[in-house]
Amino acid sequence: MKFSHIADSHLGGWRQPELQELNRQSFTYAINTSIEEQVDFILFAGDLFDSAFPSIETLKFAFSEFKKLKDANIKSYIIAGSHDYSVSGKTFLDVLEKAGFCQICKYQENQETQEITLEPIRDKECYIYGYPGKKSGLEVESLRKIKINQPYSENFRILMLHTTVKEAAQNLPIDSIPLDQLPQADYYALGHIHIDFNQEVNNKPAVYGGPTFPNNFKELEELKQGAFYIIEVAGYTKVTKKEIKIKPVELIKIEIDNAIKATEKIIKELEKRELKDKIILLKLFGILKQGKYTDIKFQEIQDFIEKQNAYSFLKNTSKLEVERQDLQIEFSDPNHNKEKIEETLIKTYEKENPSNNNKLISPLMEALTLEKQEDEKSATFESRLLLGLGKVLDINFSEEI
Repeated sequence: MKFSHIADSHLGGWRQPELQELNRQSFTYAINTSIEEQVDFILFAGDLFDSAFPSIETLKFAFSEFKKLKDANIKSYIIAGSHDYSVSGKTFLDVLEKAGFCQICKYQENQETQEITLEPIRDKECYIYGYPGKKSGLEVESLRKIKINQPYSENFRILMLHTTVKEAAQNLPIDSIPLDQLPQADYYALGHIHIDFNQEVNNKPAVYGGPTFPNNFKELEELKQGAFYIIEVAGYTKVTKKEIKIKPVELIKIEIDNAIKATEKIIKELEKRELKDKIILLKLFGILKQGKYTDIKFQEIQDFIEKQNAYSFLKNTSKLEVERQDLQIEFSDPNHNKEKIEETLIKTYEKENPSNNNKLISPLMEALTLEKQEDEKSATFESRLLLGLGKVLDINFSEEI
């Protein structure tokens, strides 16, 4: 028996068109490789889509790839992930299933005992079970109640989950479940955590299958590329990682302390690199002692990178800070009246940061002091708050929404 394990494709997740295209190419690579390897079936362990309501273009692409699998007589078994999960229980995965392109793993919940029984999907001598991921890790508590009615036997058993297992969470403060608290299986097909994870529990592989393509700046920096797995079972279980290398990633880290001279410094560093046809990640860090963030001419930097025929350009400035300067303020009011302090702080800020928008500071502060009334519904309070902000900013938020 041979099967593929694909997870966390997040189709439709990137806003940048060129990276969304790479995401699709990576998924296509996993599908085409699975067909070439003549796998018996494919496990999709959650987050096939980045949203429970993907765009029409994303759906068209996904349907075309699943049709290739169906034409190749390769079955697809799937669970929802935290991104493509819907509280209603209805997702576009149901549309794929109705079209005959996949089969969603099912389960039954006993309302009295709260026990969750996973229903098997049988594929030859293999039994496949699965439980979906949910928003904010809410599936973890449910996983402590899952069970499988069929006794563990000689038939190969697969447990497919989209969650955080304790062994992968390490010391992160997030809810997780230890692998040994899950029902016994011969292969644990996991999704949700985008890391390189392949461990064993009771001599059985537990693997996080994805992502097929990194889903943000940090993942591009750390993972560089996507991956999926092909598993062969022939008396033993062989797990093979398939890396998906489409475009190289070039990470450029530069420390900045002078924003006025930063543009020149960055471009000089870029001139030393071969940027053609690469994903360029520019990561700036440091404390700005001279100039402001807006003094960095990012458009000029981007224009330079585009002239070098780079494939894509992303920047990260989260570690770039402005040097703190303590305000020296003298209060004429010996009692330090609250309103007087606010007035003094605003005047000091306006002096240090002249702008036409400063006239909005006091009205906005006044609008934001609105308090929720007792027994007032959140939606009503939000409407009142937006109405007040709209008057200050001259925006009709109802039309914007």
